[in-house]
Amino acid sequence: MKALISNDDGITASGILAAKKAVEDLCDCYVIAPETQQSGIGHALTLYDPLRVNEYTLRDGSIGYGVSGTPTDAVTLALFEIMDEKPDIMISGINTGFNIGKAELTTSGTLGAAIEAASFGIPTIAISLEVTRDDIKFENGEIQIDFDFAGKMLHKLAKIVLKKGLPEGTDLLNVNIPAKPSDEDFEVATLGDRMYSPVVHERRDPRGKPYYWIDGELYELNKPGSDGYELREKQKTTITPIKIDQTSDMSLLKKWLE
Repeated sequence: MKALISNDDGITASGILAAKKAVEDLCDCYVIAPETQQSGIGHALTLYDPLRVNEYTLRDGSIGYGVSGTPTDAVTLALFEIMDEKPDIMISGINTGFNIGKAELTTSGTLGAAIEAASFGIPTIAISLEVTRDDIKFENGEIQIDFDFAGKMLHKLAKIVLKKGLPEGTDLLNVNIPAKPSDEDFEVATLGDRMYSPVVHERRDPRGKPYYWIDGELYELNKPGSDGYELREKQKTTITPIKIDQTSDMSLLKKWLE
């Protein structure tokens, strides 16, 4: 059994090493990820610049590969250049900070990497850990937070996926671990509406010209049963089945066009 492990926090991130530690007794692990922090890059692919792959010695002494591009670039090079055969499972994470809600399907680099692997029929898990400190969410390299519970849940889920595959009609599983979990069960949840409500800050440079920072405030209107509600309000580990095919009801469109 072989596992591809990637992320959007970078090859030296603590979370990717925690993911490897969680499943290395189940399969041979290939750690292949962006060299630098790529949060918010989504499913972007580099087409106008060359990519490089550099070998890294990870903190546990094993070898990983850093790609000078996006999470999608890292997965692409992993599957079509670095690995000699398709992995049995792909894991994206463990991300520092949760990835909840519909908008994260297109903005999260964690999910971007996962979607790329899943699009080739690889059973895929995207896993993220809620953190209570905003200052560590987008850091490169080692961070001092506890990934033990997230690793335990990942091991449990990866073992099931390797044995059974994914449920019919599911391309990947989006998993979010609360900072203070209420139990050791998975709560099957829908995607919430949003993770953040966008906030744009306008500032002025020394010449008086405006520039902008895009920020956000936590979205508070997610309904019970959604990942945003169950994770944040009930401290549940949420698991959401994701299908890449976003085609809507074609019969309704045909009727609309009449």
